[in-house]
Amino acid sequence: MTLQTAGIHHITAYAQDPQRNVDFYTGVLGLRMVKRTVNYDAPEVYHLYFGDESGQPGTIITFFPSSASRRGMHGGGQVGYITFAVPIGALSYWEQRLRGFGVSVMKAFRFNEPYLQFSDRDGLRLELVERDSGSMSGWSVDDITSETAIKGFGGAVLFSSKWKETKEALEQVLGLTFIGEDVNYARYASAGPCGNMIDLPMRDISWGAGGAGTAHHIAWRAKDDMELSEWKEWMKKYGYASTDMMNRNYFKSLYFRERGGILFEIATDVPGFTMDEDLRSLGERLKLPAWLEPERLRIEEGLEPIQIRTLERGK
Repeated sequence: MTLQTAGIHHITAYAQDPQRNVDFYTGVLGLRMVKRTVNYDAPEVYHLYFGDESGQPGTIITFFPSSASRRGMHGGGQVGYITFAVPIGALSYWEQRLRGFGVSVMKAFRFNEPYLQFSDRDGLRLELVERDSGSMSGWSVDDITSETAIKGFGGAVLFSSKWKETKEALEQVLGLTFIGEDVNYARYASAGPCGNMIDLPMRDISWGAGGAGTAHHIAWRAKDDMELSEWKEWMKKYGYASTDMMNRNYFKSLYFRERGGILFEIATDVPGFTMDEDLRSLGERLKLPAWLEPERLRIEEGLEPIQIRTLERGK
């Protein structure tokens, strides 16, 4: 038996102010809020999902935003940069748009590709790259069009405390293909159309600390429950112990920490985000799993109100 992930399913990070988080990812980056729910393990905290029009795997960035969150510190054992893919020719538009919203932008270059690097309002490190692969976005915000809109993930840069161990996990456990090396980075690819390129600095990076502005985990794709069970057995072959299968309502998943310190999740593509809302109304109401529904009133009273709103540039 050989298993290979199709690439990134989602990436989850910490944030502080929930409204500020919503403003940045919907109002500045033009993503759709595809689900507003809560952290099932801590229902007093939102769990917000942003992605393409329908929240397809490979497009979804999620957050646990809480004003009580401490600030994190970037370092080993984390996703160092979250990479979003935009259509060819769109970087100049995004440089102008980001600067218009007061976002500082830095240019970078890896593997013959130019990048725009910047941070969100909590300090989470992001970057944009032009890619042919992946479907054009059907979600329109402000003056963002399908020719400029974020398609989904281009991939990620992983910060490892033991990079050779992470290299082994990417190649042997997840089944990614080694592409090559460039300026002290190793690149790996999966077969999926988006979220498929992983860059790994070829050096050990000192440990970071979790908190607002850092990623909590990166999730990899599995087709369904049956394949997820196969992943659990597959990881045992390489000496990894995983959690039991967890029901996250919109997918099922299991977690393990690779030996470079990064928390990995394997998540199913199904059932998806339209299981409890139709496509037109995704993200409009707070959705709770059946086991938390009896506590809805208490949960809603404890959450800060949020809304999707149009932002003015320069403010």
